[in-house]
Amino acid sequence: MDKMKANYEVMLGLAAEMLLDEALMKFRKEKIYAAIDDALESRDKESFEKLSAQWNTLRR
Repeated sequence: MDKMKANYEVMLGLAAEMLLDEALMKFRKEKIYAAIDDALESRDKESFEKLSAQWNTLRR
C-alpha cells in the first residue's frame, strides 16, 4: 500500500509540474506576443526580429 501511495504522490507531483510548465509557457508567449505588437506599432525592426526569434523558439 505504501508503494501505491508513493507512486500516487510522484504522479501528482508530475501533474503539478506539467501544469506549472504550461502556465509559464502561456505567460511567456503572451508577453512576447504583446512585445511584438509594440515593436510593430513603433516600427522597431531590431526588436521585432529579436522577439520573433524568441517566439519561434517557444513554438517549437
